[in-house]
Amino acid sequence: MTAKLIYVTAGSTAEAETIASQLVEERLAACANILGAATSIFWWDDKLNKDRETIFTLKTTAELVDQVIAKILVLHSYDCPAVVVLDIEKGNPEFLKWIDNNTL
Repeated sequence: MTAKLIYVTAGSTAEAETIASQLVEERLAACANILGAATSIFWWDDKLNKDRETIFTLKTTAELVDQVIAKILVLHSYDCPAVVVLDIEKGNPEFLKWIDNNTL
């Protein structure tokens, strides 16, 4: 089992909670952490934007990453949501086992 951490931004805390809850309920992710509000500065539609977003992370397995991304794209309000998958190289072995035991 290879554990993955997925970084996502959402337009609001409510949207982050909706997406994260559905992924955990469906056992596509073992856990979600909603980190809270952030200020994002980015280019969109050829202009510089500054908006408030909510950052959240998901813990899942490598085998479920494609399903998680697909579900986020369906549920998310953005045209191009930030979804970044990071390898978890090391960690508490019991926690990594817990991720595996709490996903499909």
